Amino acid sequence: MADAPPPQSVETPVDRAPLGFTEFVALIAALMALTALGIDSMLPALPAIGESLGVATENRRQLVISAFAIGFGIAQLFHGPLADRYGRRPVLIAALIGYVIANIAAASATSFTLLLAARFVGGLCISASRVVTVALVRDCYSGRAMARVMSLAFMVFMAAPVLAPSFGQLILFFGDWRLIFVLIASVSAAVLAWFVWRMPETLPRDARLPLAPARIVAAWRTTLADRYSLGYTLASTALIAGLYGFINSVQQVVKQLTGSDALLVPVFIGVASVMAIANLTNSHIVLRLGTRRISHAALLGFTLISGVHLAVASAGAETIWSFALLQALAMGCFGLSGANFGAMAMERMGAIAGTASSVQGFVSVTFGAMLGGLIGQAFDGTTVPLYRGFLIAGLAALAIVAITERGRLFQPR
Repeated sequence: MADAPPPQSVETPVDRAPLGFTEFVALIAALMALTALGIDSMLPALPAIGESLGVATENRRQLVISAFAIGFGIAQLFHGPLADRYGRRPVLIAALIGYVIANIAAASATSFTLLLAARFVGGLCISASRVVTVALVRDCYSGRAMARVMSLAFMVFMAAPVLAPSFGQLILFFGDWRLIFVLIASVSAAVLAWFVWRMPETLPRDARLPLAPARIVAAWRTTLADRYSLGYTLASTALIAGLYGFINSVQQVVKQLTGSDALLVPVFIGVASVMAIANLTNSHIVLRLGTRRISHAALLGFTLISGVHLAVASAGAETIWSFALLQALAMGCFGLSGANFGAMAMERMGAIAGTASSVQGFVSVTFGAMLGGLIGQAFDGTTVPLYRGFLIAGLAALAIVAITERGRLFQPR
C-alpha cells in the first residue's frame, strides 16, 4: 500500500447535491435498498422455492442468496469505468431496466438452475446501484460529510431488511414465491422512474474519463495502491463475510432453535433495527468524533461480542433470545463500522470515484459473499460455525486496520 500522507484532520462539508438534502438521501437509500430487497425478501421463501423446484437439501437452497451476491460483486468491476466514462445516469438507468427484466425472468423460472441464472444476472445488474450511488455521493460530498450522508442513507436503507422478510412472508400468504419477484420488479421500476425524473447528472463532461484499458488499469492500480483505499476495503470484506454468513444461515438457525420459521421475521426486524439505530447515531456524531475513532471502537466491539457469542454457542447454551440479542449487538457495531469504512476508503479517490467504487465493491462484496457462503455452508445444526466465522472476520479486520493505520487506532482525524 502506498504510504500517502494521512488526510487532513478537519474537513469542511461541502453540500453540492443537486436535490434537496432530504430527497437526495432518500433517493440514494431507495437505490441501495433494492439490493437488500432482492436478498432479504427471499429468506421466508427459501423452503417454498426448494419444495417447488425440487431442492431438498437446505444448505443448497442458500444458493438463491449466494448466486445473487456473487453476481452483485463481480459486475461492480465494470459498472465503475462505465460510470466514469458515460456519466452516472445512463449506466444506472440501463442497469435498473436489466434488474426489472431479471426479476421477471426469476418469477418465470421452471427449474432451480434457471432461477439461479436469473438471480446471478439480477445481481450483475443491480450492482450498478452500489457503484453509482457511492460515486454520486462522492461527487457531492467528501470525508466526514460523506460518512454522514452514507450513514443517513444506510439508516433509511435498513428499512429494507426490516420490511423485506415481512414483505416476502406477506406475499406467501396470498400467493406463491414467484409473486415476490414480480413485486420486486414493480418496486424497482418505481425507483427507476423517480431517479429518471429527479436526479440530474452529477459528473461534468469535462471530468469524464476515457474508456481505455490503460486508463482503467491505471485507476485500478491507484485504488489498490493507496493504503487507506486498500486497507479499509479489505477490512470491509472481512465484515461482509460475516454479514453474508448470517444472511445465508439465519432461516435455518431460527428453525433449528425454535422448531419453526415463525420467529424469522421478528428476529430479522430486531437485528436490522439495531443496525438502523447505529447508522442514525453515526450520522449525528461522525462530524464531531471522526470516522476513525467511531469505526475502530465499533470494530473492537464487533470482535468482542462475536467471541462471547461463540463461547455461548460452544457451551450449548444458545437460545433464540441469546441469538437475537448478541447478533443484534454485533450488527449494530457492523453498522457503525460500515459507512465509515466506505468513506475512508474513498477519501483520496474523488478523481476516479466511479472506478474506485467499483474496485472496492468488487473486492469487498465478491470475496465477502464467497467467504460468507462458506460460513453458511458450514451450518451443522448449531450456531458454532457462524460465530467462529464472525470472530475470525473481526480479528482479521482488526489486524488489517491496525496495519493500515500503522498501529495508530482510535485517532480523531
